[in-house]
Amino acid sequence: MSKNIHIIGSGFSSLAASCYMAKMGYQVTVFEKNSTVGGRARQLKKEGFTFDIGPSWYWMPGVFERFFADFGRKPSDYYELEKLDPAYEVYFGKNDSLIVDGNLDDIYKMFEKEETGSSEHLKKFLKSAKDNYETAIEDLVYKPGVSPLELVTPTTVARVSQFFSTVSKEVRKKIKSQRLIKILEFPVLFLGAKPSNTPAFYNFMNYADFGLGTWHPKGGMYSVVEGMKKLAEELGVHFQTNSDVEKIFVENGKVSGLRINGENITSDLVLSGADYHHTETLLDDTYKQYSESYWSKKTFAPSSLLFYVGFDKKLKNVHHHTLFFDTDFEEHAVEIYDDPKWPTAPLFYANFTSLTDPNSAPEGKENGFFLIPLAPDLEDTEELRNKYFELIMDRFEKITNQEVKNSIIFKESFCVNDFKKEYNSYKGNAYGMANTLLQTAFLRPKLKSKKVKNLYFTGQLTVPGPGVPPSLISGKITSELIKKTRL
Repeated sequence: MSKNIHIIGSGFSSLAASCYMAKMGYQVTVFEKNSTVGGRARQLKKEGFTFDIGPSWYWMPGVFERFFADFGRKPSDYYELEKLDPAYEVYFGKNDSLIVDGNLDDIYKMFEKEETGSSEHLKKFLKSAKDNYETAIEDLVYKPGVSPLELVTPTTVARVSQFFSTVSKEVRKKIKSQRLIKILEFPVLFLGAKPSNTPAFYNFMNYADFGLGTWHPKGGMYSVVEGMKKLAEELGVHFQTNSDVEKIFVENGKVSGLRINGENITSDLVLSGADYHHTETLLDDTYKQYSESYWSKKTFAPSSLLFYVGFDKKLKNVHHHTLFFDTDFEEHAVEIYDDPKWPTAPLFYANFTSLTDPNSAPEGKENGFFLIPLAPDLEDTEELRNKYFELIMDRFEKITNQEVKNSIIFKESFCVNDFKKEYNSYKGNAYGMANTLLQTAFLRPKLKSKKVKNLYFTGQLTVPGPGVPPSLISGKITSELIKKTRL
């Protein structure tokens, strides 16, 4: 039996899988359509400024530690981490913000100051969140999503009610402050759905936030990509960039080859970390597992309008991660999930890595990364991008009480059309498929093709779900599944 495997795409899940497959003794080749590895976690360098194009939050450090430990390594062997304190700042209006510290005791004090009695509720809430986190890590997220029985353990049975309540309901039981509610509800947006549609079990994201803290890899998130690529190469993985996989060939119901940049190669084992829907378009219709109708009915995580801005001065009244919740949280969520359209008054997020990592901007200057969550598949034009840039810059100036527009050296944007073009992303989604109740675990697209032998999938559209840590886990569980089931 051949011990060669070809991996499509080089995002976090593919990078993780490449390491595990190499450790198992496979000869691994990774094909990446773009000029650098990392998938959506790429980097932009311009005029002395450095930006992470995609993921910018380093949460759940234990997942990264567990990944590197599987190879007898530590994250510190490849990159340097700094815990952010404060973790982030949330603005609700002009000169009106709450700062979430890196220390849990300080967070309790902030809650209590904002709403008397809320700190006690937060302690109970976080105990539940911690228990859910440990359950998720030990009993759920490292399972391949093959069978409903994977979810049935003494621990999960005891917590079954939390799959039928929502994060929103649990948060709002005791806390009345709308400001605190927004802070507690926003982490689940990383899972790609409204808090009112996300099972309460996923409050473990709040433990990830408050309990485990927010970290910054020196050099940005791309340093994690570079670290994983280095590990993969140490294990013997071969990377081919500028290599666009155009076709997956099947013979007698089994993978037989790939067409890459117009040339055909033989392959009898393929793992795709590219967009799941896109990967199935590379197959003849008879070998597709999921119809267009199937995909169109699924709830996808948002797309994003992103701006990368170089400023010619240092900025005031912002932190490394800064959230702008000065508009209606619910209205924006409706315009993403229920009635998709360009948002009337969008929430937005900004980060300034140069506050923590001076090398990411020239001396005396600042780099700014701005993100507006959007519904997938919206019309995307330069006019709309510019309109929304002006809108958020106006608000940014007003809220943080400073002039910045005249200090912009350059701006680059990235939106729905770019997600489609650069990453073959279904409808231009940014984070994969949402983790709603009916899109959890075994209800997500399968890691192993039901119609093509030796074709496997990994990444944000399958288990365990969206985000960087889940992508690392996805790479691991797919590799283990290949080991068990390869024909």
